[in-house]
Amino acid sequence: MEMNEDTLRHLRAFQKSEITEHHVYLKLAAKVKSPENRRVLEKIANDELAHYQTWLKYTQEEVEYNVLKVWIYYLISRIAGITFGIKLMERGEGEAQDNYKRLREIIPEISSVINDEHEHENALIGMLDEERLRYIGSIVLGLNDALMELTGALAGLTLALQNTRLIALTGLITGFAAALSMSASEYLSTKSEGNLRNPIKASIYTGSAYVLTVIVLVLPYLILNNYYISLGFVLAIAILIIAFFNYYISVARELPFKKHFLEMAGLSLGVAVFSFLMGSIFRSLFGMSL
Repeated sequence: MEMNEDTLRHLRAFQKSEITEHHVYLKLAAKVKSPENRRVLEKIANDELAHYQTWLKYTQEEVEYNVLKVWIYYLISRIAGITFGIKLMERGEGEAQDNYKRLREIIPEISSVINDEHEHENALIGMLDEERLRYIGSIVLGLNDALMELTGALAGLTLALQNTRLIALTGLITGFAAALSMSASEYLSTKSEGNLRNPIKASIYTGSAYVLTVIVLVLPYLILNNYYISLGFVLAIAILIIAFFNYYISVARELPFKKHFLEMAGLSLGVAVFSFLMGSIFRSLFGMSL
């Protein structure tokens, strides 16, 4: 079949993508503990290889896989979780499917490839059962409460105390006490639910998320001497944490990013502004001078 150079260029790009994803899935399949998850990942890897062979029939040209991309998605999956890594890669497949549809009239096998890609997405959604996603609600609870409470507390303390070391000390004490309280509450809440989640693990996820957020938010006051600049860094860090976590959730759970990010950021900043004003009022009422 005669094909113009533009079509061949697209097919070679498809080849490279398919053979690269074949190797990504194989590497991930070798590391997952669940036999069922491994079986599905290996099947998808074989399907990707079959797609590569389909394009090879038309291009008559072997294409090397992208080693860097394989390692990037492999490391992302190992660090952020296999669900996040795979679904991040699957987003790229969504773009490839749009390109596939343009070649339907030229390549009859294209419909079969598209069907396989849809099966991949459904199989992935059905197979992935990561612990971190089962406890994502506990992580959200710890992260969200720490951002709301400590960002607000630090904003209020900044104007009330006006001393970076004192603000940091007060913030750490407040944060760690709140983390223990939240952890205990999550334990009791999960235990009363009677579901498949382990109450101890749920409390650990909540407490850990809270403590880590506390440490990151208090850090500017331990490094810098100007309390207003420190507060500025706290607000910037809070926005970055919210953006990163919401992006993670939007990919792993296929939820809209913008809506959840704006809602969470708006609430955190709103609490911080209100607390800052309260700090000013309380400082004036009590006539504090440190």
